[in-house]
Amino acid sequence: MKKIISLLVMFVVIIGLVGCSMDKETSTKTDPKAKDNGKLKVGLSMNTLNNPFFVAVKEGAEAQAKEDKVDLVITDAQNDPGKQLSDVENLLQQNIDVLVIDPTDSDAIAQAVKKANDADIPVFTIDRSSNGGEVITHIGFDALKSGNIAGTFLKDALGGKGNIVEIQGILGTNVGQLRSKGFNEIMDANSGFKVVARQAANFDRGEAMKVMEDILQANPKIDGVYAANDEMALGALAAIEAAGRLDEITLIGCDAIDPSIEAIKAGKLEATIAEPPFFLGKEAVITAQKISKKESVEKEVILDSTLVTKENVNDVKTK
Repeated sequence: MKKIISLLVMFVVIIGLVGCSMDKETSTKTDPKAKDNGKLKVGLSMNTLNNPFFVAVKEGAEAQAKEDKVDLVITDAQNDPGKQLSDVENLLQQNIDVLVIDPTDSDAIAQAVKKANDADIPVFTIDRSSNGGEVITHIGFDALKSGNIAGTFLKDALGGKGNIVEIQGILGTNVGQLRSKGFNEIMDANSGFKVVARQAANFDRGEAMKVMEDILQANPKIDGVYAANDEMALGALAAIEAAGRLDEITLIGCDAIDPSIEAIKAGKLEATIAEPPFFLGKEAVITAQKISKKESVEKEVILDSTLVTKENVNDVKTK
């Protein structure tokens, strides 16, 4: 009888230990705040991945995250401010340590930044800035300088005179606004230039091709075209080439994505401005790690912009 009682007691103790172990394991798996591992977890909210520039930003971030063993969660807002807000809300529920945002719209993104502020999640922006909320830093290129570079290139290439077309980006972003402002500072300072058309194509290749087709039909004489990013420059190039006017128009874009580099090498695009997106993505992950370690970072980090023409195109590093 004593043996039976002893066995029963041991059985009850074993069951209790197993039950506690199971409870502990279940709690770890279901706790939304529990870490899957000890690695830094960074959320990256992209404005779109339907554009080679932003795809390269993502690839740069992924490369740096892999190198530094950082968990990186990436979302694609598809150029929709409402979706980006929802994306940020979802990222904030995923126990991220740092939030990085590339805004679709500088005004609209302020609400998402404030949500991160309320959740006490460190947040910063890349490429395009936020017009509200508290960000630790902003990493990007000098859009005003890029516009100046484009205008100066056309001034030098055309001798300071001619009929000019400007194809603008998304004017709801600081990048779109400042690239246009910088370009027009040069246009306004040279009385020999006449801007015969100025129209937004929202940084989109297809839109730019259609815009350029209409402008070409309405203007028999065009000497220079500035497109505020390379996707639009490539769209304009397609329209210009189809119209048989490639030899009479000097075209410059911005970003130095791979297709534009190849177009310069082929002699179809005269210039672009190097703002390598791959390195922007890498810098974003590096900065997220600094913030997580409580290291000081500059309030604004401006990466270098460089004019790219046939003379130096072979020296450009995009990755």
